[in-house]
Amino acid sequence: MGIERSGFIVSVTSGESQALLSHIENGESHTMKHVNQMLLAFILGLLVLNGSSTLRADPAPSEKPQKQSAEPEKKADADAPPSRPALFMTIESPVGEVTYGRVTNAALSLQNEAAKSGQKGYLVLQISPGSSPFHQVQGLAKFLASAQLSDLKTIAWIPETVIGNNVVLALACDEIVMHPDAELGDIGYGKALDRDEREFVLSIVEKRHNAKLSRALALGMMDPQQAVLKVKIQQGEGENRQIISRIVTPDELKRLQDNMAVITDVETIKEVGSLGVFSGSKARALDVLVQQLAPTRGELAEIYGIPREKLRDDPTLGEAPKVMLIKVDGMIEPLLEAFLERQINRAVNSGANMLIFEIDSGGGYLMSGTNLANMIADLDSRQVRTVAYIPDHAMSSAAIIALGCDEIFMRPGAQTGDAGPIEMKEDGQFEHVPEKILSSLRVTLKDLAEKKGRPAAVCEAMSDKDLIVYEVTNSKTGQLWYMSEDEIHQSNGEWIQGPAVPESRKANLLTVNGVRAHELKIAEPPVRDMDELKQRLGIPADVKLKAVGRTWVDTLVYILNSQIITFLLFILGAIFVYLELYTLTGLFGIMSAVCFGLFFWSRFLGGTAGYLEVMIFSIGLICILLEIFVIPGFGIFGISGGLLVVTSIILASQTFGDFNTLRPGSDFATMSSTVGTMSASLVTVIILAIVLNRFLPESKLMSSIVLSPPGEHQKPGTHEIQLDPDLLPGKAGLKVKGLHLEVGMQGVTRSVLRPAGRVEIDGVWVDVISEGPFIPSGASVEIANIQGNEVVVREVT
Repeated sequence: MGIERSGFIVSVTSGESQALLSHIENGESHTMKHVNQMLLAFILGLLVLNGSSTLRADPAPSEKPQKQSAEPEKKADADAPPSRPALFMTIESPVGEVTYGRVTNAALSLQNEAAKSGQKGYLVLQISPGSSPFHQVQGLAKFLASAQLSDLKTIAWIPETVIGNNVVLALACDEIVMHPDAELGDIGYGKALDRDEREFVLSIVEKRHNAKLSRALALGMMDPQQAVLKVKIQQGEGENRQIISRIVTPDELKRLQDNMAVITDVETIKEVGSLGVFSGSKARALDVLVQQLAPTRGELAEIYGIPREKLRDDPTLGEAPKVMLIKVDGMIEPLLEAFLERQINRAVNSGANMLIFEIDSGGGYLMSGTNLANMIADLDSRQVRTVAYIPDHAMSSAAIIALGCDEIFMRPGAQTGDAGPIEMKEDGQFEHVPEKILSSLRVTLKDLAEKKGRPAAVCEAMSDKDLIVYEVTNSKTGQLWYMSEDEIHQSNGEWIQGPAVPESRKANLLTVNGVRAHELKIAEPPVRDMDELKQRLGIPADVKLKAVGRTWVDTLVYILNSQIITFLLFILGAIFVYLELYTLTGLFGIMSAVCFGLFFWSRFLGGTAGYLEVMIFSIGLICILLEIFVIPGFGIFGISGGLLVVTSIILASQTFGDFNTLRPGSDFATMSSTVGTMSASLVTVIILAIVLNRFLPESKLMSSIVLSPPGEHQKPGTHEIQLDPDLLPGKAGLKVKGLHLEVGMQGVTRSVLRPAGRVEIDGVWVDVISEGPFIPSGASVEIANIQGNEVVVREVT
């Protein structure tokens, strides 16, 4: 017969009632017998109160209507309670007034939310290592242990070693979860705390919020000279015999022995003189201090059943986020990488605390993708929440960019994965990259997964075609996760291997859709569109998400990086050099420098050039100028300078060693294109130089600039130019400070001519240039030639 009352059902058959009476009569203790009698009386009372109308036989399974098996489930899904209130915060060091205010305000807000929802809220605090003043830690710890947070469970997560005063914050929480290798303790930095500080810590411990924490354990963490023991105490005799464990100090052990307690085992877990520091794995083995072990946020979320998106630092602390939308589409290349980096920095500098990356790309360059992913992953240190939204597909390096975000939201049919780099061999065949390159990529993907709380094996399987991922279950907690065979083996039985993930089969790069990505714990539950994404992220419906546009600088960089504009810059730069050599005015030299400056500036902002390329180009240019103006002939300086200039331009046009999954062998193709553009520019310049050499002197604009020999290029009917007789060949002269200089006059050098310097002639110092080699100071020289204001001398031997 069944009894249904106030939300619970008790089923009792006639045979079961007789068995229940028999069990009561044969109870092992008087107390249990009394309790069972009271329970039976209560059940019989319900039978009388409800009458026959409440008594019904359970229908046989075959008699139950089939339709009712599905409908209640649908209703249950529709009426499912909202997700548990939860908040994740990182407590940075040093703890101060700002941290206290942030934590208290956020905790009280979560407390109100939990009270309204009728559910227990979870406040997860990541305690970071560092040093903080005790009085600041004391205030925050007192708040965390107070009754103000009665509707919250406070959880301290220790992913890395924490010692010093910050440990007190972990002791004030209801539960502690640690990374297996992280350590916690040594509150006094190797010294015992003073009396007042110790009494405060003990007052926190004695509130017994954390069942795994004892007074003796806290004393050991506060005083290196305090020994800590784990004893086993026997209670009861015979069948009632029980063994319980307790953490005690030597003084407490003596009191137990004085009280005739039966001590069956004593284990020293901290010796006198040793620091009271416990690793996560050690504390778990001793069943003290920590409730669970969680290497990543993802596993922490699984333990408490908290949606992973809630285990992120919320820079807005419940307020409407200041969000920016950045679109990532097209090929992932250095030019797009540099553009996105500028967009990210502009958005963050403008005060945005949430960045949404709408990714729709088939991939591109591996290095560009990993650089962007690492940059995005590091934005959490700047209190910026990052979200990847994939409406269609994010493959290859685009998938790597998504893995750098805190959260990934995909449409159900969207795809991501297939991040295996390939290269083109000499025979034109495409092959996967060598293991040394793949291993580096796997390390990057593993780091990104650990930072963002995703299964590392699933992320690595996107790039490793031979890595098989298995579904695993934690032997202690029942947590579901995904690992490789090596990870399962290294867990030493903590994780039980299950079936292999079908998408990670041999010779296959893992690729999944939005639904499957959520099941594999690399993405959040799928969203239908941008509106649902806004709702999930807490963005007000009236906020219009408009992608950050390009500035005029970005547009100019894109234009200057085009092949046609690059070709024009090469031509103009070379032509201006030719005109400068023809006219020696300086104007065309400046214009040539502007052309080449624009080329390197656009490549610098485009991400393919750096200071190295600019330095190589400058050195090459200096070598060429030395060859033309200083060192006679055409030799090593001219050839070396030309090669350096060409090399700098090629290096500035591309990034070598960056694998492009969309266009394998792109390094050679890009270099060939650059060399082709330069060659075409050189041929064009030669043709233009021939044309200019023929017609330039006859141009009215240039006739007054171009240097021409006397009498040449004179048009019929024009007057011949009359020159000063003193400037005719053989009679060249120059007046300097009243001294008339002529060819053949001698003097003495007053400085080293390198080749320029000063010579004293008839008591007058004259600026001169050596005709050839360097001339030391004090040497006798004579004037070999005078050209305008330039005096050329040679040494007299």
